Amino acid sequence: MSWPVAEDTLQALGAEIAAAVGAGAEASTAYGELTLAIPAGRIVEVLILLRDRFGFQQLTELTGVDHPDRALRFDVVYQLLSFTRNLRMRVRVQTDEDTAVASVTGVYPCANWFERECFDMYGVFFSGHPDLRRILTDYGFHGHPLRKDFPMSGYVELRYDDELKRVVYEPVKSVEYRNWDFLSPWEGAQYVLPGDEKGEAR
Repeated sequence: MSWPVAEDTLQALGAEIAAAVGAGAEASTAYGELTLAIPAGRIVEVLILLRDRFGFQQLTELTGVDHPDRALRFDVVYQLLSFTRNLRMRVRVQTDEDTAVASVTGVYPCANWFERECFDMYGVFFSGHPDLRRILTDYGFHGHPLRKDFPMSGYVELRYDDELKRVVYEPVKSVEYRNWDFLSPWEGAQYVLPGDEKGEAR
């Protein structure tokens, strides 16, 4: 856990970092945290600069954020920690569904699994990654679960088939046609419930 840092100190550090990064860098502070927005093509060089010159030795998290109404719909967010400054900051880049972001596994080796998770959940590609494949979902899984346009119930569901003696995948039935009967079969109501399509008492 890092200690709270004064807003003017964060703004000064942000201005120093943005000046060192140069063109395209934009530093901002909100809720006591420093954010650096940069072009996606410069992520590797900027993270090397932050690690070697500004002392952000640890990548603690890498995740995506989906904004489906934007042309560059994904933010890839890198959360960094400086042990020497006792300070956290984030670096943010934007990309779309087809443009790969350079892998930072050469800068922070722990990014390997983080990037695989971001690829699996959001469909963001990372060029130069040593083993970019799914890590949380099944190998035959279709889609990316944390995208805003992914259906809540998914596309397929699985169950164990006793006759086949294995797990089988089936298309998800539409939610409108499912029977959402929450009454216990042992303790059902003794009267007709409002809106009950069955129209008879239990």
